[in-house]
Amino acid sequence: MTVARATPADLDDLIWLFAGYLNFYDVPQPAAPIRSFLGERLERGDSVIFLARDEEGRAQGFVQLYPIFSSLSLRPAWLLYDLFVSPEARRQGVAEMLMNAARAHAEATGACGLQLETARNNLTAQALYEKLGYVRDEVFHTYWLALPGRPAE
Repeated sequence: MTVARATPADLDDLIWLFAGYLNFYDVPQPAAPIRSFLGERLERGDSVIFLARDEEGRAQGFVQLYPIFSSLSLRPAWLLYDLFVSPEARRQGVAEMLMNAARAHAEATGACGLQLETARNNLTAQALYEKLGYVRDEVFHTYWLALPGRPAE
């Protein structure tokens, strides 16, 4: 298994993995808007995506990071927003490899840390995060304000 930073050439492989990720969270989308969304991230460089491939070169999982800043630390940080491993590749260490690639990237860019959220019932993911040294925040609550979508251009 190898993990490398994704480029626009990886877009076709990322689309089906991202579709699986969206299905996991019960928000399925057709391929066209996924292609557009991921293509923009890769072209603009406003996120970093790492892609895991097996020995035959088949895409098995991905992690997507967004840059953020820690005002309290006066340093950059990364938001680990998306992590997905294809069902047939689970329990083979792929998620851990992707998480380690995210950490290595954060360290290499001088970040003060990585932040992530996961569903309260995603106990498998929580166990992995805690195994890797992530600490659950018991002080702050997360809030979300949904805004109306903008019209299509």
